[in-house]
Amino acid sequence: MHAPSRSAAAAARPTRLNAMPAARLAMGLALAGGLLGMMPPAKAADGKLLLTGGVSSIDGAAGGGLTPWAVTGSYATEGQWGATAHLTSVRTGDYAMNTGGVTVAWNDQIELSLARQDFDTGNTGTALGLPGLRLKQNIVGAKWHFAGDAVLDSDTWMPQLAVGIESKTLDAGGLAPTLAALGARTDGVDVYLSATKLFLAQGVLVNGTLRTTKANQNGLLGFGGTGHTKMRLMPEVSLAWLLRKDLVVGVEYRAKPDNLNPSILGAGLKEDDWKDVFVAWAPNKHLSLTLAHVDLGRIVPAVAARRQTGTYLSAQVAF
Repeated sequence: MHAPSRSAAAAARPTRLNAMPAARLAMGLALAGGLLGMMPPAKAADGKLLLTGGVSSIDGAAGGGLTPWAVTGSYATEGQWGATAHLTSVRTGDYAMNTGGVTVAWNDQIELSLARQDFDTGNTGTALGLPGLRLKQNIVGAKWHFAGDAVLDSDTWMPQLAVGIESKTLDAGGLAPTLAALGARTDGVDVYLSATKLFLAQGVLVNGTLRTTKANQNGLLGFGGTGHTKMRLMPEVSLAWLLRKDLVVGVEYRAKPDNLNPSILGAGLKEDDWKDVFVAWAPNKHLSLTLAHVDLGRIVPAVAARRQTGTYLSAQVAF
């Protein structure tokens, strides 16, 4: 695979949208559709290579499944609008989560995202006296790609750099009083810096992200806790290998702050780091499918002691 010339690649760069669970996000999709209708027609989008815009993370931003990258979503380039929509399902031994979202990007520089997570607590909710408990979280994100170009700088050591912010609001239902007793808020903000380096000749992509956060289990168990009220800096790493132009395999690692350990439940709310091994396939620039084996560690080990491993399946469409 040969990198496009700077003149050719500068003629095109992507952008994206991410889809959401239908009922709660109908209004958001309608607004996104209206916005797309006002967008100028995209120019030829052959300046971005397949999969170099990443896929949709569970928080909505473009990147890997568990962590954002410095790329912007879709295949829009300079002077273009782009959008993606995604639906994601995660299933582990004791829990299930569905995520959907939309993302809009402009000029391969600015990305805005909206995502909604719906977490089924299963038997853990029943054990806590809250049968049928579902934790729902809305995430509004923004990302600014301010330096570097993953493709055009692939023959140098300069990475693509982006800074992002994610504002999260949790609907904890009947669990809200317990979170308050633990000193956890139901809203929080994450800020991150991502560096993405593509070694095009070798077909290898490396991403490193530093995130400042107070989120417990990504925000699904609130933000912070008694004695843990400050933001903490946590690393996230992704490594991907392009087997062919439409197929990539990789691994991800995301460190977690563990704010609720110890708590009034001792180590019963200990939080582990997240990991996955994934494969992503993009038959064209309008569709990508991602399948992963995830290890989310223990989630509320006071009730569900085993590690939460399982499957991650995500579909993304790009416009």
